[in-house]
Amino acid sequence: MPSPAAPPSIRLVSLDVFRGLTVALMLLVNHPGDWGHIYAPLSHAEWHGCTLADLVFPFFLFIVGVSTAYALGTAKAEDRRSPALRRVLRRAALLAGLGLFASTWLDFDLSTLRIPGVLVRIALVYAAGAGLFLYTSWRGQLALLALILAGYAALLQLVPVPGVGPANLEPATNLGAWLDRLVLGENHLWKESRTWDPEGLLGTLPAIGTGLLGLLAGQWLRGSASPIGRVMGLTGAGFALAAAGLVWNTWFPINKSLWTSSYVLFTGGMATLVLAVLYWHCDVRRRQGWTWPWRALGVNALAAFFGSSIIARSLNRAHIGGLSVKDFLYQKGIAPWFENPKTASLAGAVVSLLIWWAVLAWLYRRGWVWKA
Repeated sequence: MPSPAAPPSIRLVSLDVFRGLTVALMLLVNHPGDWGHIYAPLSHAEWHGCTLADLVFPFFLFIVGVSTAYALGTAKAEDRRSPALRRVLRRAALLAGLGLFASTWLDFDLSTLRIPGVLVRIALVYAAGAGLFLYTSWRGQLALLALILAGYAALLQLVPVPGVGPANLEPATNLGAWLDRLVLGENHLWKESRTWDPEGLLGTLPAIGTGLLGLLAGQWLRGSASPIGRVMGLTGAGFALAAAGLVWNTWFPINKSLWTSSYVLFTGGMATLVLAVLYWHCDVRRRQGWTWPWRALGVNALAAFFGSSIIARSLNRAHIGGLSVKDFLYQKGIAPWFENPKTASLAGAVVSLLIWWAVLAWLYRRGWVWKA
C-alpha cells in the first residue's frame, strides 16, 4: 500500500479514458431505440446475475473513489482536512440536487418525488468516501470495507423482515425494500415498482464499499511502488476480487438492485482490471493517441448523464402525429433501415451516443468542463 509521503496529485489519462468508456456504455444502455428489443448484454439482469449493463453504475462509483484519492491527496498530506471536507459536502449536496431536479423535470410533484436515484447515490458515496479518506488510513478503510460487506450480507440473509417473515432476497420483501417503504414511503420510490427501489437506503452501504475499493486503488497508484509494480498490484487485486465475488455468489447472489456484497467484489474486481490495463497503456507506456475521443466523454461525464436524461424526458413528452418525438424520429429515421429489431434498437442507441460525443467533443476542444 502507499507510502506515508505520497507524490503530488497528477491527472491520470487512464482514469479519464475509463470514465469516458463508461459514459459511452451508459449512453448505449440508457437510450436504446426501442426498449422492447435490446441485446442481452445491454439489458440489466432481471434480478440475480450481472450483464455488461450492470457494470456501468459500479464503474462510476469506483472511478469516484479513485478520483477522490487524487483530488484530496494533497489536502490530507498538508492537514487541510476541514476545508476540503466542506467543499466535498457542498459538491455532494449540489450533485444530489441535480439528481432530484432531473427526476422532476416536466413532472414536478412533491407528493410523488422519487428521492433515491443515481446522482443521489453517487453524492452519498462521494461524501462518505471523501470523509473516510481524509480522516482514516487505508488500513481503516480496508477494515471498514470488510465490515460493510459482511454486515450487509448478515442483514439481508439473517434478519427477519417485519410484517413479512424470514429474511429473503426477493424484490419487494427483502429488508432493504421494507426500510425504504418505512422511511421514504411508497410514493417516493422507483415508479416502476413503488414497493422497492434499486437505489434504496440500505443498498447505499455496500455502494460505499464500491467507492472504498476505488479509494484503495487510487492510493495504491499514488504510492511508492514502481509503475510496473502498480500495474501488477492492480491486476492481482482485480483477479482476486472478481474471483471472490464469484465464489460468494454461490450463497449471496450477485445482484445490482440489491447491491449485494458479491456484486461489490465482482464488479470492483472488473473495474480494477480495466484500470490496470488502461493505466499500463495510457500512463506508463504513454500510448495516448487513441484516447482523445474517450477523454472528451470522460471529462464531462456529469453533463452527459444529466443532459441526456433531461433531453430524453423532453423528447418523450413532446409528440408528433400521436408518437413521442423520440419514437417518431426512431421509427421514421432509423428502424426502417434494419430488418432485425434488436439491431435497429442498437443503432438508435449508437446514434444517441454519436450525438452526445459530438457535443462533448466540442466542449472538450474549448476546455469547458461542467462539474458539480
